[in-house]
Amino acid sequence: MEVTVRDNNVDQALRVLKKKMQREGIYREMKMRRHFEKPSIKKAREKAEAVRRFRKLMRKRLEREGY
Repeated sequence: MEVTVRDNNVDQALRVLKKKMQREGIYREMKMRRHFEKPSIKKAREKAEAVRRFRKLMRKRLEREGY
């Protein structure tokens, strides 16, 4: 990941970097890696996340298309 600093404005570059990291999910991954997660729990969590994403997609599609 790369951010360019313009006009020696490090604060703005830092904000841009933090926003990019948030979008990519790096903060979430760092939080998850603090403790070991058993493979069975990881699999269940990922499946639940996939179901959540699918339901959210279906809700948005229902709103947009109406069926």
